[in-house]
Amino acid sequence: MNPSRRAFAAPLSAFVLHRWDWSESSLIVDLFTRERGRLAVVAKGAKRPYSQLRPVLIPFQRLQVQLGRASADAATEVHLLRSAERAAGLPMPAAGTLLAGFHLNELLLALLARQDPHEGLFDAYADAVAALHAADEAGVQATLRGFELTLLRAVGVLPALDQVTLTVRALAAGQGYTLHPEAGVIAAAAGQAAPSAAAWRAIEAALAAGDGPALRAAVAPVAAALRAPLRGLLHYHLGSPQLRTRRVMLELHRLGRRAP
Repeated sequence: MNPSRRAFAAPLSAFVLHRWDWSESSLIVDLFTRERGRLAVVAKGAKRPYSQLRPVLIPFQRLQVQLGRASADAATEVHLLRSAERAAGLPMPAAGTLLAGFHLNELLLALLARQDPHEGLFDAYADAVAALHAADEAGVQATLRGFELTLLRAVGVLPALDQVTLTVRALAAGQGYTLHPEAGVIAAAAGQAAPSAAAWRAIEAALAAGDGPALRAAVAPVAAALRAPLRGLLHYHLGSPQLRTRRVMLELHRLGRRAP
């Protein structure tokens, strides 16, 4: 091979998480890749009307991307996007579930460091995006709670869910349990709606197996009870009182209540 020619890295499987204007004709795109984790790339000319990248660089579509830097430059902060094309497969989430999809993207942007691969999490994200396609409200909530648990486990802040965290004792039958940001799995207060020991064990088993459909099935009956403790755990580790997508969702609910 001619040593003067630039060596290009192998193609990567990727999703677009977010994109920003960089110049009149180009974009900075935050990608979630299976092989190398989150990457920032420059998509030169992507805003031009006839750019081949323009219709491709959209969220929730699985892509094959090629970077314009050699693999030896893996530590580079911003990479040049050489090409991108859609991979076969995923349908777009339905219009009513797009906000849920953007919630997943916001969590990944907030909690994942750059250049830190999470192949299992990438597969779980692809599975969640597919599950959101035409999901009803119950399905959306099960998908969101399941992915939140998967993400928290992937970044190392979710304790084992089949034992009391501080005592390492097995969960007791007949007792409800909840998640505390600092204490982990704890016994729920009397009268508090909380998943049972059996429910937590089923969730833990599905998480350990990396089985998205099984996780959604385990989460679905207790999704409402998981919402508040998972929100508290996420905000604790994000250091933020409220996610942007949640603010939008609350505003939409308020507008809906005001509508005639």
